[in-house]
Amino acid sequence: MATKELTRKLGFWPVLAIAIGTTVGSGIFASVGEVAGASGSPWLTILAFIIGGLIIIPQMCVYAELSTAYPVNGADYIYIKNAGSRPIAFLSGWATFWANDPPSLSIMALAIINYLGFLVPIGPLTGKFIASALIILFMIMHIRSVEGGGKFQTIITAAKIIPFVVVIGVGVFFLKGDYLGAAETTAAGTATAATGIMALLAGVSATSWSYTGMASITYMTGEIKNPGKTMPRALIGSCLLILALYSLLSLVISGLLPFDKLVNSSAPISDAISTIPGIGPMAGVFVAIMGIIVIMGSLSSCIMYQPRLEYAMAKDKLFFKSFANIHPKYGTPHFSIMVQCLLGIFLIFVSNLTDLLGYFTLVLCFKNTLTFGSILWCRKRDDYNPLWRTPAPNLMAFLAIASSLILVVSTFAWAPIQGLAAAIVVIVTGLPAYYFWDKKDREQDQPIDLDV
Repeated sequence: MATKELTRKLGFWPVLAIAIGTTVGSGIFASVGEVAGASGSPWLTILAFIIGGLIIIPQMCVYAELSTAYPVNGADYIYIKNAGSRPIAFLSGWATFWANDPPSLSIMALAIINYLGFLVPIGPLTGKFIASALIILFMIMHIRSVEGGGKFQTIITAAKIIPFVVVIGVGVFFLKGDYLGAAETTAAGTATAATGIMALLAGVSATSWSYTGMASITYMTGEIKNPGKTMPRALIGSCLLILALYSLLSLVISGLLPFDKLVNSSAPISDAISTIPGIGPMAGVFVAIMGIIVIMGSLSSCIMYQPRLEYAMAKDKLFFKSFANIHPKYGTPHFSIMVQCLLGIFLIFVSNLTDLLGYFTLVLCFKNTLTFGSILWCRKRDDYNPLWRTPAPNLMAFLAIASSLILVVSTFAWAPIQGLAAAIVVIVTGLPAYYFWDKKDREQDQPIDLDV
């Protein structure tokens, strides 16, 4: 007979590895150039990464408090539900499942093939089959063992951080002061104080996506040992470590490339490495291998943690009940893992649909804002007893909500009509599904009339 509950098997190091491994992905390879273009100068670029990381800390503090108040699997769905809105909690999970989780698997698997294609020739169809094989490989690993998956995440996260440390450690000896001291400029080439402040804000906003992913471990809080200590340490610790990594990386890249080249580069890390004596001639190969390792770590972590959301919803009888199944031997939500992976493989062969699902980003960003806001309502509950409380609770909640809203606004500005259309799709498809499962749940809970 299958076990009914997932058990706590993950310690601090694999949890930290999942948080870092999910966050440090392919985005950083291009984001330094994007932040530089928004900031307008090398030092504002570096400062933008520092501030961008600092404003994530309140968000991680809120997640740490919520995850220790409700140390179960499910992340945002659990927190919004306990704040008093079961339908909105369901819609957040519904949107995450259909528009984020499986599509992210296909996007990352195909990104690995793009880097692999730099090393060996791969045809489009062959690449899709290799990408599918990677998803299947990680799917099997994470079905078979939570501990084994955690150990792999620890190893591959260390492997993906090492190349960045090498670039920083070697590159710092070849920095050029005149590159770092380039004047702040606008598009017209003139510097102003007002432009500097606005440029810095634009740069900070551009770093947002680079810091996304640390809260992934809250999907698995129910499988983490000693969550009262592990969750705050892993959430805040991963934020500080990634902040240091990105800030130093932006410093080195800004000091290795002329600013105009950095702004216009589509591969700033590769271009920066190409200027380092000894490593330069192998820059392309180095970055390709680096990219493969980095994204494989992110792909593996997503396959590991994402299915826990649907598992939690199914346990509440608000999703297909098979998603709550636990493998009798391996003790993992095997059905949920398999379905997400199979959907990810399907999307690999339907690339246009994957692109379309990007418009749901606005909905997913707004979901994060609702999560941070949920702590205000959860704190009013009599049964709210977190194992860890954030310092300056009201300030941290305010900063978390405000910083999240920045991303909502910038995402809305990117594609307002498409984002609103996606929100309507979520509501129109999600509410009937919610009321169907909710009604079915209430009917099953009705007492049987023995007098009939």
